Formats: sequence, C-alpha cells, structure tokens
Amino acid sequence: MTIQYDLNKIRNIGIIAHIDAGKTTTTERVLYYTGRTHRLGNVDEGTTVTDFMPQERERGITIQAAAITCQWRDHQINIIDTPGHIDFTAEVQRSLRVLDGGIVVFDGVAGVEPQSETVWRQADRFGVPRICFVNKMDRTGADFWRTIEAIGERLGANPVAIQIPVGVESDFRGVVDLIEMQAILHNGGDGTDRVFTEIPPGLVEEAARRREQLIEKLADFDDEIALLYLEGEEIPADQLRATLRRATLAGALVPVMAGSALKNKGVQLLLDAVVDYLPSPLDVPPARGEDPETGDEIACQADVSQPVAALVFKIATDPYVGRLAYFRVYRGTIRRGQTVINGQTGRKERIGRLVRMHADHREEVDEVRAGDIGAVLGLKAITNGETMADPDHPVVLERITFPAPVVEVAIAPRSKADQDKMGVALHRLLEEDPTLRVRRNQQTNETVIAGMGELHLEVVVDRLLREFKVGARVGRPQVAYCETITRPVTSQGRLVKQSGGHGQFAYVVIEMEPLESGQGFVFEEKLKGSSIPRNYLPAIEAGIRDAMEKGVLAEHPVVDVKVTVVDGKYHEVDSSDMAFRTAAAIAFREGVKKAAPVLLEPVMRVEVVAPEEFTGDIVAELNMRRASITGIEPRGDGTQTVRAEVPLATMFGYATSLRSRTQGRGTFVMEFDHYAQMSEKLMLTLLKKAA
Repeated sequence: MTIQYDLNKIRNIGIIAHIDAGKTTTTERVLYYTGRTHRLGNVDEGTTVTDFMPQERERGITIQAAAITCQWRDHQINIIDTPGHIDFTAEVQRSLRVLDGGIVVFDGVAGVEPQSETVWRQADRFGVPRICFVNKMDRTGADFWRTIEAIGERLGANPVAIQIPVGVESDFRGVVDLIEMQAILHNGGDGTDRVFTEIPPGLVEEAARRREQLIEKLADFDDEIALLYLEGEEIPADQLRATLRRATLAGALVPVMAGSALKNKGVQLLLDAVVDYLPSPLDVPPARGEDPETGDEIACQADVSQPVAALVFKIATDPYVGRLAYFRVYRGTIRRGQTVINGQTGRKERIGRLVRMHADHREEVDEVRAGDIGAVLGLKAITNGETMADPDHPVVLERITFPAPVVEVAIAPRSKADQDKMGVALHRLLEEDPTLRVRRNQQTNETVIAGMGELHLEVVVDRLLREFKVGARVGRPQVAYCETITRPVTSQGRLVKQSGGHGQFAYVVIEMEPLESGQGFVFEEKLKGSSIPRNYLPAIEAGIRDAMEKGVLAEHPVVDVKVTVVDGKYHEVDSSDMAFRTAAAIAFREGVKKAAPVLLEPVMRVEVVAPEEFTGDIVAELNMRRASITGIEPRGDGTQTVRAEVPLATMFGYATSLRSRTQGRGTFVMEFDHYAQMSEKLMLTLLKKAA
C-alpha cells in the first residue's frame, strides 16, 4: 500500500548530464540505498532498472526518460533518469518541465562537457534549482576543483563546495562534510559500510579554508550569517543548511558534492542533499495556465482541495498494457473513475487504472495528489503536452516546445501487410516522441521519418523492425531541410463548388511576412466588420498549418512565417469549416510561390576535443566542411577544444575522418543550433538533384 506524504516531504527531481557522466549508475545506487532494489544494477552488464529497453541495454545508453519513486528519510522522491545523448534532448526538456529540482552529474575527469551546457541551459529556462554531483572521482585525472571552476566559468553558475574529497584518483575513499566538519569514509563493498570520523590530519587546514569560503558565499546571501561571520561567532550546522537551502531554491548558489557512483561512494550523502536543499512542490511558484475560453491567466497552486489540473508530459506504449500517459498533478487530486476534460480540445475522458511507475514496473494506486507524478492507462484522446482538468474548471497549462528535426530517412514497407503495420507503429511512435516527424514523399511514394540525429533515427527504425515487426527497406540518412519566404505578400484563396444540394464556398485574403529564424509560425487576424464570422478562424489556421507541411520548392516544411487574415467572404448556406480550411491552404500555397521562397539548412554547434598537435588539421578540415570557427580553448590536460558552427549536410562521415586524423584520440559532439538560408548556388544544385 502506498504511503501518502505531505507536500513538504515530496521531491520531484531529475538526473541530468552529458552522455557517459554516470546518471544511470547514480540512479541505480539511489534505488539500492532506498530499498527499491536489492542488487546493484550495472550499465555495462545490461542489468539496470531504468535502462530497460533492449536498445538501451545493447548500446549502454539511456534513450527514454524513466520515472522511479523511492523513499529516503521519510520523504518521497520521484526521480526521472534522463538521456545524455543530444539526439534525445526532448526527453530532458519534457522532464525538466514537470520537475522541481535537478541533480546535474559531471564526470570528474572531463568536467563540463557540451551536453552539460545544453541541459544546464534547459534547467535555467525552466527555473529548476539544482545540486551538482562530481562523479568518477576514483578515475585517473579526476579533479574536483577544476570541475567546480568550469561550472562557474562555462555555465555562468555560482558553485559552492559543501564537501572536499578524501584521497584522489584510485586512493579516493570518501569526503569531508564541510557543514558538519567530519569525514565520511567508505571501506569498499556495496557502500553501506560508512565510517563517520574525524577529518584526516592532512586535510584539516584545507577543510577549514573551504568551509570559510562556503560561509562567505552564504554571508553574501543572508544578513544574519554575515553578522555572525563578521563577529567571529560559530555558526550552527542547522543554520548553514537552512540558509544554503534558501540560496539553492533562489538559484543564488549551486551546492557541489563529490563521489563515485560505480564504486558506491557518496550517493547516500547526495540523497541527504536532495532532501535538505532541493524544493518540495510548495517551494516552487504555482504553475501558470490560462482559461481556454477567455485566455485569462490562472495560477495553479499545489493544493489537493482545489479542482484538478495535471500536465501530460510523456506518452509511452507498453507492450503489456498499451498506452500509458505520464502526468504531473499541479492542483487537486486525480482519482480512479474520475471524469476529466482535455483543456486543449474540450473532450472528456474517464480515468481508468492509475499507476505509480518504477521504470518498467507499475504499482496500482487509487489517487495521485497535487505535487506528485503518476501515470494513467488507456486514455485515448490526450497526448503530449496537453492538460487534464476538472470539467467545471477548465484550464490549459503551458505547453512544452521542442526543436525541429534535422535528419531524415526514407522507409518503404515490403508488403501490403507491412504497410498497415507501419501505419499503426508510426502513429504510436509519433504519440510517444514529439520530435519525430513523418511525411509522405509524393514523387518517390516513400514515407520519410525526420528526427534529431542519426542515432535517434537508428533507434526509431530498430523499434519499427523489432518491436512492431514491420518489414521495411530503409534508406540512408539525409538532411531535413526547411523552406521559408523572404518577402511580404498578400494572397487569396477561393473555393467555389456548386452542386445540386449544399455547395462549398469560402474566400480568404491573407498577408504573409517572413519572421526571424526560429520563430516558427504566428497567426493573427485583422478582420474588419463581418467579412468572415470569427468561428471560422480555427479552420483557417488549421488549413494554413496543413499547407505548411509541404513547401513549393521541394515539399519540405515551411517555417518562420507570420500569417494575418485580413479579409474574405462567406455564404450563409454553402460556407463550412472544411471550405475555409481548403481556401486558406490554397491562399498560403499561392502566397509562398510569390514570396521568393528559399531553402533553409540545419546548422550544428560542433565541439571537437583532441590533443593540441592536431588542432591545425582539425580546423583545416572543418573549414573544408563550410564551418565557421567560433573558438579554440586549451583544457589544461594537453588537449584543446575547437568550437564551430557547421552545416549538417557536410558532417556525415566526420567521426571516421576525425579518428584517422587524430590517431583515434579525438572526440566530438554535435547538436542542432539553428536553421540558416542556403546560398543560391547550393540551393539550385540541391533542387536539381531532387528533380
């Protein structure tokens, strides 16, 4: 039976980091020490709880965010273990959207890595307070203080050490707690055999100096601490902890801890820090929503007695129980058998089985209360980013926006039966993954799947073939281009069909103008009088969105366009939503043709790390790939980081080339940065190839 906790004793946290920093291993240790598991899972052996997909266990990486609930010090901790690979960044984004706090894991050797910066920016965007865990302190080259310095310099944070490591590299055996001023040492084994003892003599002086630095930073935040510090008074540990908690919640300080999850050192102290320093649902501002009818803002306070409001942040397909919708309750209580409304569409749904998730295992519950995370089985009409609300108090919570896909692959079923299976499978995958796009190429009659990178598409195709048993031929990955317009135009669309009964009539006049890169689509209306009844506006917007899916140059999606409806006509009998939807699509397509359309290509942010002697070769090759070098920086360990912005089209095969140029010692990471206009020469070459 599930224990109900008061809201002060709930922690909703995510574990985020660069790939291979040790997130999943840290999560496995958390599960072991909190009693959720009775053996230590290992990524290399494929025995982890949170990486349960076959693709995750084979590749040794996290692909899907997994939710786990555990207990520590009479607190309920809901943990989401997120992927580190940039191709699955949407999993991190939607997890951070519903979490209150985060643990950012750093590799003690590599320090701050490119994806560390990405997840840090995402956490900043959602205002998520966090603590840092410098992992792998037992490895050769691990440097706790260098990592803290990099957190300050590269992430623009204000880190403060609350521990210092005892021993370095293979001699790492524990930490000194700077708040209690005692050492916590581990004697090997599974980490449960901890010794709380006096600070080793060689570290007494450093511990005193580092504690003073901690108090100085807290004094900058809190006047009472400042007064006690200036008067030379001893400050109680409880007061330091309380002040550090307030500073962490305010985003003024980021506590930093040390450990080695693989060697079972420091994880229990990390759990203590989650309870001591990360927020409960009551410590974060109320979720913002709006009334779907009036557009007025509604604040959703974490209160179980209020009408329910919950955000669905993830849809998963479970092979045994079907469609599973993960949600965070921001207000009220969701109960089994209750009727809720989809805030976006107004459709009613009945809540069936409610479960609390433990990775791929489920525990049935009767209710999920404000501030908590759960999942519901069998909802048909609610999808990613939509709101479940009380039918008498509808609300729409702020949706999650995702980056555009940059790589695509063509896939063709082998038989008619495979085609039917592929349709069902793609529908399920699209529900699960908001960064996936599917379109039909009319010229080749193939289905084109677009995603965030080659690995992302590899996993999607693997799931189609293996999980959904679809027989298909798969093409090579290609760049996912977009189209946009370069000048403002006015366009019109007319639909007039007369027949024996009701005809179809709609006439729409729109103004179109280009937007800045990355602004997507903006829809407005400036209708005068009653030229078109306003109840047809949603149909006009839907028609324009339909037309945006296929541009006029090479059927790529159209982006960064503002459309304003300025005029039109209707017929009292023959006009309908469908007629206006069709007329709007015609107007948009005609407008794009007149607005000097161009192709946009994805430009990636690339970071290459290699020994210094290869820097010249790396820069020369990147320049050959149309790169713009944005920085070269020494790392202090004989290697240099080269940062650049490079068109994705030139980066296929770069991994092999970099290995050969650096004798296998160079590594690189790449993430989407922005879409940029192609030169006319390149565009004409590409269009000629596509013709």
